[in-house]
Amino acid sequence: MPRIALVSVSDKGGLEPFVRGLHALGFECLSTGGTARALRAWGVPVQEVSDWTGFPEILDGRVKTLHPRIHAALLANLSLPDHQQTLRELNLTPIELVVVNLYPFERALQAGASEAEQIEQIDIGGPTLIRAAAKNFEHVAVVVRPADYDWVLARLQASGLTRDERALLAYRAFAHVAEYDALIADWFRRYDPDGALPESLTPTFRLAQRLRYGENPHQQAAFYREPSAPAGCIATAEQLWGKALSYNNLLDADAALELVREFAEPACAIIKHTNPCGVALGASLVEAFLRALEADPVSAFGGIVACNRPIDRAAAEAMVAPGTFFEVILAPEFDPDALPVFQERKGWGQHVRLLRTGQLLPPDQMRGYALRSLTGGALYTERDTLDWNPDALQVVTERIPTESEWRDLHFAWRVVKHVKSNAIVVAKDGVVRGVGAGQMNRVGSVRLALEQAGEHARGASLASDAFFPFSDSIELAARAGVRAIVQPGGSKKDPEVVAAANELGVAMVFTGVRHFRH
Repeated sequence: MPRIALVSVSDKGGLEPFVRGLHALGFECLSTGGTARALRAWGVPVQEVSDWTGFPEILDGRVKTLHPRIHAALLANLSLPDHQQTLRELNLTPIELVVVNLYPFERALQAGASEAEQIEQIDIGGPTLIRAAAKNFEHVAVVVRPADYDWVLARLQASGLTRDERALLAYRAFAHVAEYDALIADWFRRYDPDGALPESLTPTFRLAQRLRYGENPHQQAAFYREPSAPAGCIATAEQLWGKALSYNNLLDADAALELVREFAEPACAIIKHTNPCGVALGASLVEAFLRALEADPVSAFGGIVACNRPIDRAAAEAMVAPGTFFEVILAPEFDPDALPVFQERKGWGQHVRLLRTGQLLPPDQMRGYALRSLTGGALYTERDTLDWNPDALQVVTERIPTESEWRDLHFAWRVVKHVKSNAIVVAKDGVVRGVGAGQMNRVGSVRLALEQAGEHARGASLASDAFFPFSDSIELAARAGVRAIVQPGGSKKDPEVVAAANELGVAMVFTGVRHFRH
């Protein structure tokens, strides 16, 4: 009995040596359209599916492999005498191997295809072949990934594929079809009036990197990337140098990058445990970095540095100065003469991860949703990309912020959005001087931020991610020298809080927007 391999692929990468190897093993190749033409050009004998079925390809190729003779040869359970008898009566040879990958729906989407063009990239016959072969894995092997060609051929050349190996291929096949269908469903979701929060959520992610361990060494972990991840984010960043990224590196790097994305001016953020310990603006990137480092050099040690400008040699030399140590450094680009500064630095320079992100789009162009797992479920939320609305700001005190205080209030407000709640940021002259993060009460966060700011709190501005429930935080800030405060407002105690600010000569602005971050 001849051995039949059905081969029909859109991605022909690596296919030629594979089908040559199959031919050498005695397989007869059954194929369609472009794949059949490719096999002939390689000198590999091939039979057209239409000749095998006796039915032509029709409807511009929409119907090719959807035929009972194909699917009977795929789905026959060869351990059942009745199935074997049916194949003999129909003069059908079982198909032993299916090599299929699908129409390039994703590639067309990324290329900006029209709706009609996109619909033509929805494969019908391919998924049907894959599912049929995978269901009958006891008797059929299905290969959907070019990366598996060499391994499958080597196993066929040796003792053949075992049941468990065919089951593994079936798993990969079903996963391949599931991802494909999820991409299509997501594309059609725009027609759903409830598409923002659909009844059924089918996200898909691809393995980007296996990690040494997770948040702690006893936990397994990997990094998965969205197929349509936008440019200029941590998922699409290119590592230019250094050790492999860890789970915690990736969390911190993402937090740092999303923070510097907030600013049009040269900005630098230094992150520890997803919270900023140094953030600053500057006339140049090197100035922004030095100011961010100065704010809290102790916490910055071993931190993650993100910049919203290309790193030039001057900035690189500042970053590798004696007494510094950073795990990861991210920037849109690294100047050619900046890279050797890191690479030639003794000690940690050999290991620091350098990530090139490409151009950073502003937050309002990075809209989307965040998915967060819970035990047995998930939370799905719109990303917080909102800046304050100048038209909605309310100065609720007798004292109005000065021009420089307005600048610092806006700067602090954009930073506080990236600090774990309860979140407080003290800033002065475009530099974060104090951060209070993750405390169980707001006055505790205020106390921590002011303690870190020290003398720099005098004349500084303060931002709070949520309203003040009592006036104690205002009194504490005023005693430390804070002159202006921005907060959402909305507390029952707002009159008491505003009265305290008036009594202490502190300007206060309400935004009407809360920025909780848990």
